Order: sequence, then structure tokens, then C-alpha cells
Amino acid sequence: MRLNRDSVKLAAAIGAVLLVLLFLLRATGSVDGIAPWLIVAIPLATAFVAYALAVRMIIRPVRDVVRLLHRVETRDFSSLPAASVETGDMASLQRAVVDTGRALEKQMADLTRIENYRKDYLGNVSHELKTPIFAIHGFAETLLDGAIETEVRVEFVEKILRNAIRLDNLASDLSEIAKIETGELKMEASSVKLEPLIAEVIEALEPRARPKNIKLSSRVTEELPRVHADEGRIRQVLLNLAENGVKYTNEGGHVTIAARRSGETVRVTVSDSGIGIAAEHLGRVTERFYRVDTSRSRSQGGTGLGLAIVKHILSAHDSRLEIESAPDRGSAFSFSIRIDEDDAVGT
Repeated sequence: MRLNRDSVKLAAAIGAVLLVLLFLLRATGSVDGIAPWLIVAIPLATAFVAYALAVRMIIRPVRDVVRLLHRVETRDFSSLPAASVETGDMASLQRAVVDTGRALEKQMADLTRIENYRKDYLGNVSHELKTPIFAIHGFAETLLDGAIETEVRVEFVEKILRNAIRLDNLASDLSEIAKIETGELKMEASSVKLEPLIAEVIEALEPRARPKNIKLSSRVTEELPRVHADEGRIRQVLLNLAENGVKYTNEGGHVTIAARRSGETVRVTVSDSGIGIAAEHLGRVTERFYRVDTSRSRSQGGTGLGLAIVKHILSAHDSRLEIESAPDRGSAFSFSIRIDEDDAVGT
């Protein structure tokens, strides 16, 4: 066992005491000549010094380790000391206990966060399911109670259909995000041209934009190289982002999909002149079921999973969603996709 500085000093003190005792023995010339008190004092002094050395080197460090273990056992992580700079086996053991306590503290914090997330997720799923189910249940009961013979039956059936579609969309989105997160849904990357995808998305959303007089446009500054991506998933990303733009842009606004080359990637930005997002919400809008404006989001028919799906799809493409937004100043959602190797050379 390596000795620290205090232990070395204590060992030196023992040696000094023993040297003095040996000098006294030598001075008397024989054991018979030793004073009676020395016969008692020599073993007592040696025992005392040995005990002091044991306390310093073994008992006290072991006691400190036991105290540290008790703090870890009782989860009193805040009272764990800072890392010791002392050397020696016992000091190393103490550092190991402290490090274990810190690691356990982090794991427990992670478990608590995951458990809270699970509870929130289950609560959100339950709430999202109950709303359309209650609506379908209520409209169906009203029809059975006699409204089916009146002029409101078509309106009620249409409401039942809308809520049934909402339930179907929610179930599809839940299934899809679960498959993406667990790796069951594999990305099938190929060489993809973005211009046709952008045009296709704009064409698909025109019927929804027209009633609000929202202008849909694309801005591709040059002949874009092909990208290495899953065509269907990137189409879904563009559609989700542009559809959000249409949902949250007031009448007469605009939604634009822009794309340009940036180094070895193509940078895509979906911008709108909509209601915008406050700074305190920007870090959470890609969370599942997180809504900036709950009442407006539900009235628009969204599931609250669109941006979460976008985030996971982009992550599978080694990309991430970047958001710039401010209230009443619109939003811009951007991401980058790697250029296909065959197009990377010479373009």
C-alpha cells in the first residue's frame, strides 16, 4: 500500500521513538539495568504509535469510504465531496465511490426524465384519442335519437367522417413514428432530384391554399445536383413543413420552398408569412404532441406529430431541422441533404 505524506511523517515519528528507546537500552548496558518504567513504557509507546499509524492509514480512510457508501445508498448525492487529489489505494477507492455516486445520480435523473416523458406521452395519446372518439360517439347518438330523419343528418355524418379521418391519421402517425424510433422502418436511399418533389408538393397543397388566397411558390436558384436520400421520406418532410405553413398562415399570405447548393449538401428552406412561433417554444415544437396554440392546432386537424416525424426522418439522413421564427413574422424551417456521390464531382 502506498503511503501518503502524513503516513510517512507518522512512520518517521515511530522510528524516532524506537531509536530513543534503543539508545536508552544501550545506555543501561543490560535488560536488568533498565528502569522498571521503561519496561512498561517501551511496549506501550510502540503500541500507541502503531495504533496511531493504523488509524491514519487504515481505520480513518475505511471509515470515510463507509460514510461515502452510506451517502450513495441514501441518495444523498449533493453531499458527495469533490474529487480528491490525494494518492494511495484508499484515496483511489474513495474517488471510485464518489465517481460511482455521480454516475448513479445521472442515471437516476435520466430514469426520472424518461418516466415523466412516458407519463406525458401516454396522457397526450389518451387526450388526442378521446377528443374525436367523444365527437363520433356524440354525433352517432344524436343521429340514433332521431336526428337521422332531419336535415342535420348530412352535417352530422360529415363531422363523424372528419373525426374518423383524424383518428386514422393519428393512428398512422403513431405507428410511423414508433417504427422510425425503433428502427423497424428502414430508409431506402437513392439518387433523388428535388425539383420534381418540390413541384409535386406545391401542386398537392394548392387546393388547401386557394380558399385562404395563400400563394405557394418555389425558389430554386440553379440546377440542383441530385441528393442521396429516401425519396418518399423527403417528400413527406416537404409536405409536412409546407402544409404547416398553409395551416398557420393567414389569408393572403405566402409559403415558399427554396433550395440551393451549399458545399457538399443541398440546403432546403420552407418559409411562410404565418403567425410565427415565440422563442420559448422553438426548442420544443418537434416534441411529440407539443402544440404552441392548442385550440388552433386541433381546429386545423393536426395530430401534433408532424414535426416529430420530420425530425426523425432528417435524423435518419444525418441531418437536423433548424427553425427561425418570431410571432407575427412568419417561420423558416431548414435542413440540408447530402449530395449524391455521382453528382458531387464536377457540379
